[in-house]
Amino acid sequence: MRKCVLAAVALVCTFSYTMASEVLFVSFDAVTKELKVKENKGAPETTYKVTEGTQFKVGDKEFPAEKAMKRLEKLKKGKLEVISEKGIAKEIKFAAPKPKANKK
Repeated sequence: MRKCVLAAVALVCTFSYTMASEVLFVSFDAVTKELKVKENKGAPETTYKVTEGTQFKVGDKEFPAEKAMKRLEKLKKGKLEVISEKGIAKEIKFAAPKPKANKK
């Protein structure tokens, strides 16, 4: 019985360290490098710290950190996917741009 309980606790702890979620952008403070997001419109804000170890992606392609920071500063609204660990953003994924229709 103890083994089952310990295995369940270990499983929960393993999954709680890294969380990935699609969120709504609220704001980004370039000075403190803090990203504020919401899970949905009625949810409270969550703040993530952006560090030098944070990776940025557009779709599945890597995106340079300098350009990503500028993009976050200019962003007014949108959806992001944030993978975090203990309040620190490990990976921020911007939505891939929609393909343009061919003009004839």
